[in-house]
This record gives sequence, structure tokens and C-alpha cells, in this order.
Amino acid sequence: MLALDDINLSVSPGEFVALVGRSGCGKSTLLHLAGAMDLPTSGIVHIDGSASSSLTDQAMTRLRREKVGFVFQSFQLLQTLTVIENVELPLLLAGHPDARKIAQERLHWVELESLGPRFPHQLSGGQMQRVAIARALVHSPKILLADEPTGNLDTATGSVILSLLQRLTREQRTATIMATHSPEAAASSDTLIKMKDGKIEELTRR
Repeated sequence: MLALDDINLSVSPGEFVALVGRSGCGKSTLLHLAGAMDLPTSGIVHIDGSASSSLTDQAMTRLRREKVGFVFQSFQLLQTLTVIENVELPLLLAGHPDARKIAQERLHWVELESLGPRFPHQLSGGQMQRVAIARALVHSPKILLADEPTGNLDTATGSVILSLLQRLTREQRTATIMATHSPEAAASSDTLIKMKDGKIEELTRR
């Protein structure tokens, strides 16, 4: 069976898309293709005007670093770095001269600027996810990919994260794609895509 089969999808700036469906239906594969983490075996994936399969490895790395933000269920924060260091790391790797200043601005945006000196193990799950969102936003990505961003959080904390994703999609004009098993999370989106066996079974824009 194909991981994805006959998918034709366009996501616009400022659109919040939720992918739902059983495990193995193709949600994560679609996210990986949208973020240029994987390449299609057939067809074309355009990311901000660039076809991912036509890029060199160097250009692909630059595209992911400059135009795509990632938020994971397990937060993926480096435990040996402080909060502010985790957020500024992508900019430091890119040689950005204002990495610390931008990281502080992003922490302010997620209302965690006072926690910059702390380490991840000193934070709650919700705070760690907000730090992860701040890190994903440091380079002002065109597209944000969120894989089960509320999966490790309680309902109340998950609602805070969903509100934050809605806000950044609206204010930053980011194209946000979220894979989720949560009906509550899916209900927060503008566009709901139900997937089954690698296909889009139903697409609803609200």
C-alpha cells in the first residue's frame, strides 16, 4: 500500500489545517513531505514556490532552516541548554548576528520571557511546548508543522497551546499543518482533513 495516494492539497498563508485519522493513515508522511524532511517518489511538493525534489541537499537544508518550523509531541528540547539557548540555537547555527535578541522576542510572544535562564527539566509540559513553539518561530517560517502538539498535555494546557497556534497562524500569516488524534485539537482548525489509507477521505473548510 502507498503511504500517500493521489494527494492534491494546497495550504495558504494564515490557514490552520488539522490532519486526522487512524495511526498509519499517512498524517506523519504528509507532514514530512510538507517540511522537506522526505521527498516524494512521484509528484511534486512545492514549499513557498520551490519544488523540494529539485533542490540540492544544501538548498534543502536552507529551506528547512529558513522557511519551516517544527513542533513535536515530545518537545525535543536539549536538556543541557537553558530555555533561551534552546530558542536561539537555530539562529546560532545559521550564523544570525541577532540570535539572542530574536529569541527573547519570541519568548516574550509566548509569554515565557522570565523563564529564559531555566532548564527544560524545571518547566511544566505546557511551558516546554510553548518554548518549542518559540524555537519554531525564531526564523519567521512560512509553514509550521505540528505533530500531535497536545498529545502529552492535559486538556486545559492543550487548550492554551491550541490558542497559541491559532494566534500565530493569524498574526504571523503562517501556513500551519497539525497532525492530531484529538477531536478538541481538530476543532480548533480552519480546515479539517480526514485521512484514510493514504488518501484524503474528506476535506472541510470552515
